Amino acid sequence: MPSRRRTVLTHAAAWAAVSSLPRWSAAQTADAGAASAAAAEAKAPPLPAVGSFLKLPALTLLDGTAFRPEQADGHVCIVYWWASTCPFCALQSPEMQKLWLSHRDRGLVMLTLSIDKKPQDAEAYLKKKGYTFPAAWVTPEVQRVLPKPRGLPITLVRSREGKVLQAERGQMFAEEVEQLARWL
Repeated sequence: MPSRRRTVLTHAAAWAAVSSLPRWSAAQTADAGAASAAAAEAKAPPLPAVGSFLKLPALTLLDGTAFRPEQADGHVCIVYWWASTCPFCALQSPEMQKLWLSHRDRGLVMLTLSIDKKPQDAEAYLKKKGYTFPAAWVTPEVQRVLPKPRGLPITLVRSREGKVLQAERGQMFAEEVEQLARWL
């Protein structure tokens, strides 16, 4: 019986140690997640400088098709970071959809990047809104090649030669989004 007693005492000691640890509520866990997101945002790079080279990643879009950087070679490419929970993105995204529909036949390449917590959130949002612009979810691999600048939404215009023509942080109004077509 001594071994059984030792087992019981070992389990009791372990339970006492675990139960003395601080308990996290759902609110504290959410606060920790928000703090983590805020810390990541604070470390985010600034907007790229106009004239700097903008490398694009190879990735799988949310619709399952592939985006290859070569697709943008020789074309103007709009890169747009957004989130389904961003109120400013909610106002700009319909304008990005209009831009996409109006100018894709003129050679516009668009790559939109969702920073939602899960790709399913981004997929559901796109479906609900009826958006058809090319969209991907930002994975750690995408973030390494093309880090999201500080802020949201972020809109970059990449030239046919791969250089930044325009970089915008924050919501763009309808007329400003339509003016992006001037780079075509």
